[in-house]
Amino acid sequence: MDAGIAFALTFALSFGLALVLTPAAILLGERLGIVAIPGGRRKHRGRISKLGALPIFIGFAATVLIVQMLPIPRFDPKEVVRLTGLLVGGLVIFIVGLLDDRYDLSPVQQGIGQILAAGVAIFSQIFIETVNNPLTGEQIDWPYLVTIVITMGWLGISMNTVNFLDGLDGLAAGIGVIASAMLFVHSAFILNPAQTSVSLLPLALLGTTLGYLLFNFFPAKIFLGSGAIILGYLLGCLSIIGGAKMATILMVLGLPLLDFAWQVVNRLRKGRNPMRGDRGHLHFRLHDHGVGQRLIVSAYYVFCAFFGLLTLILPSSLFKFIALAVMIALTLLGFSLISRLPQPSDDPAASSSSS
Repeated sequence: MDAGIAFALTFALSFGLALVLTPAAILLGERLGIVAIPGGRRKHRGRISKLGALPIFIGFAATVLIVQMLPIPRFDPKEVVRLTGLLVGGLVIFIVGLLDDRYDLSPVQQGIGQILAAGVAIFSQIFIETVNNPLTGEQIDWPYLVTIVITMGWLGISMNTVNFLDGLDGLAAGIGVIASAMLFVHSAFILNPAQTSVSLLPLALLGTTLGYLLFNFFPAKIFLGSGAIILGYLLGCLSIIGGAKMATILMVLGLPLLDFAWQVVNRLRKGRNPMRGDRGHLHFRLHDHGVGQRLIVSAYYVFCAFFGLLTLILPSSLFKFIALAVMIALTLLGFSLISRLPQPSDDPAASSSSS
């Protein structure tokens, strides 16, 4: 089968499933009472379903299982094992997430679910085996135990970074669309030889998340809820499967990753649980100072997409490393300026149980 046809079928199926599943998740969330109520960090109006996990995970899983039947070349002998681990680990997060959406699990209970999901992924051969030295281009190999620890940390950071990012309508889902698109282009068109079968995975996530985003952009009709953690898990795993594409994700998620670290440090410094949310995140601070949601979200899209594109067009690891350093410097400068402004709402009692 021609790769273009496989791409078109994968995108159409994932996008179409999201268009069907998202309205169903809206109705189901309202009927079951799994809704976000105004208050705390959220300043939305009305009761809004938070079953975004359903279209994200079910749409993605159904698509990748169906497209496995397409007659396309597969070069990785461990592809089926890794795909199984990806979906089983995602199912663990999906179940734990639904319980959290319904019963508000504690950060410890959520963390146990994340560790289990990451463990399933690692057991299924989804782990960071090597990285490239940005100065020499040589591969750095680690002992097996080190790869396990690093992979566990990477997946945990990926899940919680996207969860922390989920604060404004369309923000986390839109960044997920951008990250998925970058991973797809990298696998399908940049790598030589192209990893066509592997590239269908981020393409399926792209279609699913884009279809969901149509209902999540401001003013949102549905929230991600635990779907943010699922999205982070899938992006973290997909950046490893088929050869690590860490630079791509690091550049796309650079701003949210630094915001994640910034908030963890701030909360620890103030004696708070670093996993218990407040309105200290950059997007919340900008919103509290009168910047509109659409403008904030659009600015995030442009910033993350610009630096993500650099990973696709820059010719060497050294240039990518320089671009990453520039992005970090710009982000830290922005944080420094924003931190000098008074924070209108910094009451931990008014925060939710996550991010």
